[in-house]
Amino acid sequence: MRTDYLGLEAFVAIAELGSFKNAATYLNLTQTALSHRIRKLEANLGVQLLVRTTRELSLTRDAQDLLPQVRRDLSRLSDAYESLRNRGRAQQKLLSFACVPTVAYSHLPAILPQFSAEFPEIAVKLHDQPISGIYNLVEEGEVEFGISLIAAQRSDLHIEVLCRERYVLLIPHKHPLARKASVTRRDLAGQTFARISTQSANRQLVDRSLGDVRDEIDWRYEVQNPAMAMSLVAAGAALTILPEITARLAWDTLVTRRFSDVEMTRTLGVLTRRGMPVSGPGQRMLEMIGRSLVSD
Repeated sequence: MRTDYLGLEAFVAIAELGSFKNAATYLNLTQTALSHRIRKLEANLGVQLLVRTTRELSLTRDAQDLLPQVRRDLSRLSDAYESLRNRGRAQQKLLSFACVPTVAYSHLPAILPQFSAEFPEIAVKLHDQPISGIYNLVEEGEVEFGISLIAAQRSDLHIEVLCRERYVLLIPHKHPLARKASVTRRDLAGQTFARISTQSANRQLVDRSLGDVRDEIDWRYEVQNPAMAMSLVAAGAALTILPEITARLAWDTLVTRRFSDVEMTRTLGVLTRRGMPVSGPGQRMLEMIGRSLVSD
């Protein structure tokens, strides 16, 4: 049987305020409506709780036993409700989302001040994470959405494609390949390279795209992030292949060249949890990020 919370609330109000009139005013009810709640509660419980005469109101023995328990439980329920409401209000003032570092570093420094100007009351919590971390954060509900490479489909996530992005070769300004307008995979044979660690989705995509030439490249250095790979290129120690967005963060001494013989691209998309709508500020942030990516 379902618990009659409205009836219990009415019972406690009458017991504490001493009359139907005072309780009805407190609960913003008519006395008739309040009496109906008490009769329904007594009928469900199968016992009489209140003895009402023209002069006084008293609690039965059963009501005296029930009152402290109900008062305590309703108080706990009220505290839990208020705590959740406060948490909800706090979340309304915070936009939390995840983004792959390459997009975060290259686009968000320009976007975030614009967003804050439109939503000065909203704080932003950014999780710049690798792909697996972004998928997990969205699945667990820790963030409203994630900007990530499109990897394996997951049934509890909705994925919307944002754009496709080329990979480019990064070389020192004085390197012989810098004189060419574009490069081919064959141009890479015999060259010394720095590549991202084996766990990286970028590394796996590049390996597949290079085909047989991959075995003719001197993979001298393996690093954990694009910044280190670009540092090695700037020092003249190696070449590297990175997404075009990342390459825009490179030093002035580096140049980029696209491939003319292979379509080496990655797909960026928005991850959201199915059944969980994105807030108004979140929608605006997505709009700004999408516009920035597409305009490149």
